Amino acid sequence: MPVLFDSSIYIEALRTGGQAPLLMQRWAGESPIWLSSVVLEELYAGAGPAVVPLLEKMERDFGGAKRVLTPSSKDWVRTGRILAQIGQKYGYEQTGKSWLTNDTLIATSAARQGITVISANKRDFDRLAEFCSLQWQTRVIQER
Repeated sequence: MPVLFDSSIYIEALRTGGQAPLLMQRWAGESPIWLSSVVLEELYAGAGPAVVPLLEKMERDFGGAKRVLTPSSKDWVRTGRILAQIGQKYGYEQTGKSWLTNDTLIATSAARQGITVISANKRDFDRLAEFCSLQWQTRVIQER
């Protein structure tokens, strides 16, 4: 089954460096790795000048391999519906819907394509899994 790393994994890998890329490859195993355009947007938005060349390479490499996952219009609609359900269940003021939007877009597009999401963000993806049939795993990169 293909895998997709959430922004939280890439951010941890960039911060810790070292063996993080090898660890990520081990988590993927033989599965093809995909890159979400939403993840790429999040990474660019928070990147300093030293990181931009790495992100540009990722963009080229995943694009060349045709493994960039972009939410469809149906994913956007499903995201809105899921956010409404979360708001109804947990309270609109408690959901943090503005920052949960990106994770929901990642979840709905990955679920549509049968891609497993790997994230360090257990709380949000646990909540999303209540409303979206997605495969996901929690992983944390720890430098040793």
